[in-house]
Amino acid sequence: MSKTSTKGIWKVISASSMGTMIEWYDFYIFGSLAVVISTKFFPSDNPTAAFLSTLATFAAGFVVRPFGALFFGRLGDIIGRKYTFMATLLLMGGSTFLIGCIPSYETIGFMAPLLVLILRLLQGLALGGEYGGAATYVAEHAPVGQKGYWTSWIQTTATVGLFISLMVILATKNALSPADFDSWGWRVPFWVSIVMVGVSYLIRKNMDESPVFAKAKKEGTTSTNPLKESFGNRYNLKFVLLALFGATMGQGVVWYTGQFYAMSFMKTVMNVDSSQVDTLLGIALLMGTPFFIFFGWLSDKVGRKYIMMSGMLLAILFYRPIYKMMYNTTDVNYKTEITEKTIQNTETNKNNDKITSVSKTYTDGTTYIEKKTDFADKKEAQTHISVNINASDEWTLIFLVFIQVLFVTMVYGPIAAFLVEMFPTKIRYTSMSLPYHVGNGIFGGLLPAISTYFVTHAKQAGKPDFYLDGLWYPIIIASVCFVIGMIYIDNKNKTNHL
Repeated sequence: MSKTSTKGIWKVISASSMGTMIEWYDFYIFGSLAVVISTKFFPSDNPTAAFLSTLATFAAGFVVRPFGALFFGRLGDIIGRKYTFMATLLLMGGSTFLIGCIPSYETIGFMAPLLVLILRLLQGLALGGEYGGAATYVAEHAPVGQKGYWTSWIQTTATVGLFISLMVILATKNALSPADFDSWGWRVPFWVSIVMVGVSYLIRKNMDESPVFAKAKKEGTTSTNPLKESFGNRYNLKFVLLALFGATMGQGVVWYTGQFYAMSFMKTVMNVDSSQVDTLLGIALLMGTPFFIFFGWLSDKVGRKYIMMSGMLLAILFYRPIYKMMYNTTDVNYKTEITEKTIQNTETNKNNDKITSVSKTYTDGTTYIEKKTDFADKKEAQTHISVNINASDEWTLIFLVFIQVLFVTMVYGPIAAFLVEMFPTKIRYTSMSLPYHVGNGIFGGLLPAISTYFVTHAKQAGKPDFYLDGLWYPIIIASVCFVIGMIYIDNKNKTNHL
């Protein structure tokens, strides 16, 4: 590749990646703050139900992504890639900013969760149109034989967006007192996104249309009905279904298990301090992100299929041992308590609720704080546990999350090139967007809510290893996808469509 073309494609990569990264940042701010949001926009008398409701609202944004893929994919195949994903950027940014402006449940009642749900749905629609446009745009600029490498830069944006969301939250927490962050500071990360969106819009505004699409439009070979040609054509529909059930379905659950479920699991099941979780997850993501590029590059050399299938198989085999090790690492039942340092305190607040707090210290440096609130109006007692772990345990968890991120990079690094190569130019945006967003939005996006429900149900049933039950969902989905992918997907990279 010549120096000129390298410079040109880096401009394309930078503009596409920055916008897509910001959209993922917007999308994941909600998930990263799910524990706080559950206390702001939902009734506080049942914390478990409030948290599950928050996860369900989070999942709703994923469920509508396929509809965004259809709507914006159609526009992208008719009017062009550039203008379509500029529209998705503005829709996503505006929705995120407005979530940070919604009054709490205590102020406006059920209007609060309703407004949050509406804005989450708009976010999901926008993201449904963003990814396909960015991946298609980059692939149509990339040289033949290097699609995996160049599109893998787009694949890093989801992880980088999550990483930046965690860093912004940490910076805000460090700049404010815990009371101020809980009161209004949690809104700051939502407000910050509008600045990033403005910068990205100015960059994207100066981009040119994809040369492949521009050529097709000039020659009059673009589609007039992308939806019909994508899904009404039996031959093309076969590839849409294969992309979904043989690749993106498994990729979706591996992605969300390795990053989002890992975070939720440490905060809500292991009860590790929220700031510690954000920090160690951020380090693991930073360590793992370069492997998106590596596996994208490798897929150009050896084919996409076996790299993606290997990632799924490793996840299927190792998820349960990894999560068992994670749970045992911070389980205070395996630690020695320094009994003379135990502090218990009971007080009554202005509502006459009795609050009992117990603070424990362990020989390895771990601290454990349990606060139990017995409400005066006889509501169900509320217990909050926070475990602050030592440096050794932190690095153990960083390593275990990093291993999961490696699985993610194997399945996710090559997927954009794999999907782009499956479909012809005139219906590519529509055809690739739908299976990607059904796989990620439906199968992947529902994972946190479904897995958290399984864990909660198993714990209530008294199962000793209740914390592993949430893994059955990703293991089963990835197993089905692995079998279909191994049988029906061809390992040869296709270049005839590009």
